[in-house]
Amino acid sequence: MFNVEVVSPEAVSYTGEADMVIARTVDGGDIAFQAGHVPFIGTLAVWSVDVVKPDGGRDVFAVHRGFVQVHGNQVTILSDVSESAAEIDVTRAQTALDNANAALAAHADDPEAAAAKVRAELRLRVSALC
Repeated sequence: MFNVEVVSPEAVSYTGEADMVIARTVDGGDIAFQAGHVPFIGTLAVWSVDVVKPDGGRDVFAVHRGFVQVHGNQVTILSDVSESAAEIDVTRAQTALDNANAALAAHADDPEAAAAKVRAELRLRVSALC
């Protein structure tokens, strides 16, 4: 078991103990951390972070880039945005997805619309886990 913090500029989304944390890094794909993991720093992709708690429960967060640091018995997720499944406004996420799809239909190579689509899809996927 180890300590976990999920932090964004707005708030600390999660503080607690975990048996495992699963995250996706930009260059390395999915990675799982357990107690005793070697020190690690990585850049997070726009993806979910799963915190597997000692009782077997799981908390899932939508994370929009950032960093993961593992040091000793501490895993810290630092992200521009981190939202738990329960915090996600599904209507807002669906509207964002619809807007991104419309923008991409008009300009298929619009990088901002493509990024907005990825974020909206992540929010919808994570909210479905709630």
